[in-house]
Amino acid sequence: MTVRHWNLLAAASLIALILLGLAWELWLAPLRPGGSWLVLKILPLLAALFGILRGRRYTHQWMSLLSLAYFTEGIVRATSDAGLSAQIAALYTLLSVTLFLACTFYSKYTAPSRLALPSGTP
Repeated sequence: MTVRHWNLLAAASLIALILLGLAWELWLAPLRPGGSWLVLKILPLLAALFGILRGRRYTHQWMSLLSLAYFTEGIVRATSDAGLSAQIAALYTLLSVTLFLACTFYSKYTAPSRLALPSGTP
């Protein structure tokens, strides 16, 4: 995969994680009927959206670390919830792992030490 593909995968999984998180906490299987304040967990994802879409390496770096918190929530709720909420949590876990891997590989392949030196440079 190219660097561009890793960025596109990170952007797609981030957008899917945002949409799934909103739908999960507001309509599909909220902790309380009518929605819950847990929907605020989406705010950090929104903060990263424009940096990921623009391909900023620094945003990919910190998003790879932050995605682990969403992975943790997904694992906990997939094993402790039942029914639709557990299925959504499993998908949430998959999306967070995808986001982690895409951000990690994008950061790795855009490191200054990996960029090609111009010809004629020692």
